[in-house]
Amino acid sequence: MIKKQSKQSEFEFVCLEQLVPQDHLLRKIDSIVDFEFIHHKVAHLYCPTNGRPGVDPVVLFKMLFIGYLFGIRSERQLIREIEMNMAYRWFLGYNLQDKIPHHSTISQNRRRRFQESNVYQEIFDEIVLLAMERKLVDGKHLYTDSTHLKANANKNKFDKQDVEKSTRDYLDVLNKDIAKDRAQNDKKPLKKKDSSPVIKETKISTTDPDSGYMVRDGKPKGFFYLDHRTVDGKFNIITDSFVTAGNVHDSIPYLKRLDHQLERFNFNVEAVGLDAGYFTAGICKGLVDRDIFGVISYRRPNHIKGYFRKSQFIYNSTDNSYTCPAEQVLPYRTTTREGFREYASNPKTCTNCSLRSQCTKSANHTKIVTRHIWEDQKECIKKNRLTPEGKILYKRRQETVERSFADSKQLHGHRYAKLRGIKKVQEQCLLAAACQNMKKIAIAS
Repeated sequence: MIKKQSKQSEFEFVCLEQLVPQDHLLRKIDSIVDFEFIHHKVAHLYCPTNGRPGVDPVVLFKMLFIGYLFGIRSERQLIREIEMNMAYRWFLGYNLQDKIPHHSTISQNRRRRFQESNVYQEIFDEIVLLAMERKLVDGKHLYTDSTHLKANANKNKFDKQDVEKSTRDYLDVLNKDIAKDRAQNDKKPLKKKDSSPVIKETKISTTDPDSGYMVRDGKPKGFFYLDHRTVDGKFNIITDSFVTAGNVHDSIPYLKRLDHQLERFNFNVEAVGLDAGYFTAGICKGLVDRDIFGVISYRRPNHIKGYFRKSQFIYNSTDNSYTCPAEQVLPYRTTTREGFREYASNPKTCTNCSLRSQCTKSANHTKIVTRHIWEDQKECIKKNRLTPEGKILYKRRQETVERSFADSKQLHGHRYAKLRGIKKVQEQCLLAAACQNMKKIAIAS
């Protein structure tokens, strides 16, 4: 048995380069990513002739990258880890005896310099462009989903306020198509609706007002943010990350974020895979108009047991009517402001119908069937899901965007919002996604 003698007080000549393993993740990232582009992105935020010398912005962002890469949630803890970890020092360009910046340097630069800029989005985009250069992204198959981040707010501390309700980004197109549909069916145009926004009473956190009170089946209740993320199907590179409050429906920002990717990265998207939360008439219409093969999960319809299903009423496109199971024709009646055509039965016929108890419980014995003016586009998307290509495409969701969220929560601190305010949570999601992308590029190279 040998007893180890303490020699901590001895002086040694060491080279920091030799202390970092050759296969360390930071070595791989440093070899493939030239972070010099950050200087150009933030140059306009610095004064070249006045003020005290600041910390190199590349160093500041590299420090943040270390925190997200290795799941270090606190910036205080991040600085302590950098002071002790040789690989971190090497990555930042600091020697063993160099003084590491104070943790408040990060927060003050965020608050005073970067918060009102678009630098986080630009850094994320540059990493995506790097992945495209290395043929890791082709933009042909995109998978989108959202995940919740718990806001830094107590769910029991809130005020109830009247706030403007979120609206879909395709309302203008819908209103035009409604007017066109009514004109084709010899109906008068709808009266102009009051342009004032729809007001809804909502719980507003007194701690973080930007967060939203989320109530979803199978999800925790409280104040959350949603990270709407899109992943490319080739190597699971994240191509978009967009943050909303937790009470915003998944379908609301989708088409705008899809167009953002088409414009920013010049993608030629052939197909997209989405879950049931995105199955709305507006999104189906948007995908068909963009000539994109959309596959959206099946949404179980609301059905009252003991009554006929809507699928048992046959639509007749030639005369724009429905035929009920008793073979009565339900002619077109009107098109509502929400974009639904109404088809109504003859109450005199329904009164003596033997199937009325299975059809309607209306007091005036009238059965009304609705059909959205974009129902054809919804049917097209439904058919895509049942094709062999659609089944393969949808199955890959669990290997792409769902796997991406699992990694981010388990390894990169994506379960909780570190800071308060939607802009700061957007920063967190973009930098975490950028780090996941850098990690994948480094491993694939």
